[in-house]
Amino acid sequence: MSATKTLLQLMTVSCFALVSTTAAAQARPDYGTTINIAAAKKLAAGVLAECQANKWNVAVAVVDNNGGLIYFERMDNTQTASLDIAIGKARNGAMYRRSTRAWVDTIAKTGPAVMTLPGVVASPGGLPIMADGKVIGGVGVSGVTGDQDEQCAMAGLK
Repeated sequence: MSATKTLLQLMTVSCFALVSTTAAAQARPDYGTTINIAAAKKLAAGVLAECQANKWNVAVAVVDNNGGLIYFERMDNTQTASLDIAIGKARNGAMYRRSTRAWVDTIAKTGPAVMTLPGVVASPGGLPIMADGKVIGGVGVSGVTGDQDEQCAMAGLK
């Protein structure tokens, strides 16, 4: 076995061990029945209202609890990169059952190895959507700063 392959395997095992340790320290909620289109549209409307009130141009994505896109909308003059970023943040929130801010904090504490996990987005603005204590989907917002994206996502969840 080559040294490169051995190093890659060691890094992969270390990365999964780190995530497993972090996950064990934080109980992850179960998945519930997925969000429906009516609820997704209502949530997105709350996000957009917050962003419009602040004159922020964003894209908002809502995914089911498997990360499948349910609803997407973008405001005029939103940067084009935000389209994919919003969807990635929403998928991260649903599939990892945590906010994208959690990755920012984890990477700051443990280093960038966690960023090699598929679908990790280390920028605030992605949140799981909860109902009855279970994850039913994810919402992602992109277009302004991470804190502002997260503010809009949280407004949609209210």
